[in-house]
Amino acid sequence: MLAIGSPAPDLTFEDTTGHPVRLSDHRGRPVLLYFLRSSTCPVCNRHVRDLATHAAQLAGVRILLVVPEDRATAAAWRDRRDVGFPVLVGRGDRPHQRVGLGRRIFGTMQQSGTVLLDAAGTVRYVRAATVPTGGYDRAGILAAVDALRTGDATGATDGAVC
Repeated sequence: MLAIGSPAPDLTFEDTTGHPVRLSDHRGRPVLLYFLRSSTCPVCNRHVRDLATHAAQLAGVRILLVVPEDRATAAAWRDRRDVGFPVLVGRGDRPHQRVGLGRRIFGTMQQSGTVLLDAAGTVRYVRAATVPTGGYDRAGILAAVDALRTGDATGATDGAVC
């Protein structure tokens, strides 16, 4: 898993239209990456709705959703759910594994997780879980975003890793 205070790798994803999306393209503003266990996971879908509900509290933070499925499946999910954030997939690989969110429990359970990067691309918050209820913590995310806004580098927090 990515470590707090480390520079994020310059990951490249694909959006649902096939255009490349690089993390480095978003330098200059904070980025919140939410890695869903699956687009069919009801808990992950609830987390996406919660992000949308609290988007005003995250103003100025670019929210990117990453799903492990292929582009067509991701696009259908985005359209069906009317997701208001960019939905990204891997480019020929598994995007979750590139940040340390591998499969657990005999390789069958995809982990979900949250990664917050500051404007310089430094990791300021991470949270990962095999059980999807643990991969998202609104209070932890908001505290980490508040720490970014106040310039409190020591306020960077490490979410629980389950």
